[in-house]
Order: sequence, then structure tokens, then C-alpha cells
Amino acid sequence: MTLYPKLITDALATVMYPGTKKNLIESEMLADQPSIDGMKVRIVLVFPRETDPFLKSTLKAAEAAIHYHVGKDVEVEITTEFRSKPRPEVGKLLPQVKNIVAVSSGKGGVGKSTVSANLAVALAKLGYRVGLLDTDIFGPSVPKMFGVESERPCAVEKDGRQLIEPIEKYGVKLLSIGFFVNPDTATLWRGGMATSALKQLIADADWGELDYFILDTPPGTSDIHLTLLQTLAITGAIIVSTPQQVALADARKGIDMYRNEKVNVPLLGLVENMAWFTPAELPENKYYIFGKDGCKNLAKDMGLPLLAQLPVVQSVCENGDAGKPSAADSDTVMGQAFLSLAQSVVTVVNKRNREMPKTKIVGTH
Repeated sequence: MTLYPKLITDALATVMYPGTKKNLIESEMLADQPSIDGMKVRIVLVFPRETDPFLKSTLKAAEAAIHYHVGKDVEVEITTEFRSKPRPEVGKLLPQVKNIVAVSSGKGGVGKSTVSANLAVALAKLGYRVGLLDTDIFGPSVPKMFGVESERPCAVEKDGRQLIEPIEKYGVKLLSIGFFVNPDTATLWRGGMATSALKQLIADADWGELDYFILDTPPGTSDIHLTLLQTLAITGAIIVSTPQQVALADARKGIDMYRNEKVNVPLLGLVENMAWFTPAELPENKYYIFGKDGCKNLAKDMGLPLLAQLPVVQSVCENGDAGKPSAADSDTVMGQAFLSLAQSVVTVVNKRNREMPKTKIVGTH
């Protein structure tokens, strides 16, 4: 029996590739003419990426098709190539990002996402290149807060890789799982799926050059936090809390997580949110709804800077719901408050970088 290339390509044309729903030849997955040496056949198949879920089954199907259509005695050798370069290894991610700042809270409802969004916008207003990643996989809020819920990030080809292009608004590059899921449906994912999605938003996105990469983290201490610590060398963390004792107890847990000897991420300081309420008609009055100076006292106890005390202002909530962070308007009281917070963050980050070594990524063991 004499083998020739068309016999092989005809056999491969019977194999469907699920990724394109076309056969291997129509999908242009055969890199070159089959190489034939007696009864030995060598072919090179090109897949979109190394992590292709259909890779193994396609290779088996291709070999089986050659045996079925050409002959059982044919020795088949298949090698693979990939159109997309592999993801950089952990430790080499985001090489153009100068500072990574995690904004955390021990409990939900203390305004952490509001602080993250407004801090990012305020840093951009100060002239810095800023990215904001919404790492709350189960309760993403960044798309709504920036008024970009209907946006869908595109893919761009860069250095041989397909990357997600972040959405840009108010000078901030944004990514959130909220761009990829139905906002009206609960995200029912196991931990592994959530962490895998998060890694994609970090490693498979075109973040480019950034001075500050803000991570809006979920409440508490979870799988998501561990994934971030194992994936990125975080420059420092900011803890957000209300003055309320219940919130402060949880804030202590957040502080403890970053200070853990295995984690060792520097704490940049605390932000006391909802520190007091001042009615518009009584601008001189301060009502301490959740207690007075709780976070300020905690910062003192922990030896940490108090970066800001932010009052309860109705417009902050309204602006967040309307997709226009208060920091976007520098002429307002809260616009100024968030600019002041951003300047404080720049100061403490610069001090941290002068006085402390670069943070190490947390090991997986």
C-alpha cells in the first residue's frame, strides 16, 4: 500500500473540531502537508491555545480517522502547535504595573466598592494611569458604579496572544466579571470556577502601563483573597470600615490576614467610611450615626495611618447608582474628599516603596 498526502487530508476532513464546528481542514488546523515515510505519517495540528478543552479528544479522533480511512497499519505521529502564546507564569504577570493596591473590608456593606471606584477616579484625575479590577466574582458592582453595565469587552491580539481589552471610563481601565454574566442572575459557581475566572481577568487582559492597579476585593477573607495573594505581588492593602464596633471587629480580621507571616502584605492605612452625617440644611452639624472615631481609634491601636474619614452623603450613593462616581466632579465636597484620599494613598505608597522591599507572592503550600 502506498501512502500519499491526499489520503491523509481526506481522512482528517472527516474529523469535526468542536471549537469551530467545522472539520480540521476547513478549520485550517493542519499546519503543513503530511510528512510520509513508508507507513509512517507525521502531521502537525494547530490549536488556538494550549488550554484548548478539545485538544486531547481531537488528537484521538484524528489518529482514529487515519486508521479507519487509510489503514490500521499506518503509524501516526501528531505534534501540536498553538496560535496563542501561553500565559506568562505567576511572578511575571503585569510587568508594566508599578503599584497594586488591594482595597479590603472585613464585612460587606461598609462602602468598600464605593471607596475603590472613587479612589481610582481620583487617582486618574491626579494624572496617574489607573486600572480597577472588580474581584468580587459573586457580587460585582463596578459596571453599575461606572455606568457601563451594557458594555462588553473586546478581544485584542497582542504579542501572539488573545487578550481582553478593559473598558475605559473616567480615565480608568475597568474589568469585572459583571461584564460577562447576566446582571439579573445569581452567579452560582464553585470556588475553582471563580478563581479561574479571576485569573483570566488578571493574566489574559491588556492592562498595559499602569501607575496604580486597584483591586476591589470581596468582603471577608476567602478563596478570592488567597488567589490574589498567590497571583500578584500586592504593594499594599487599604482597609475600609465604618466606625461601628461590629464592622471594626471584622476590620481587625482583614488587618490580621494581610499581617499574617505567610502573607506579609504591607497595610497602607485605614479609611473610615460613613464617619458622620451632615444634613444639607444644617452644614455645621455632625451626627455620628455609627459611633464616633471608631476607625480612627483602631488605626491608632494598630499603628496604621488613617487615610480619610468620609461622611455619609446622599449624593455619593446616588452618583454610584447613576454610574457617575463622586470623584469625577472635583468641585463638590465629596469630590475634594476623594482627591484628598488619593493624595494620601500616593504618599503612603511612595513611603512604603522607599522603606520596604517588594512584596513576595504567597506560596501555594
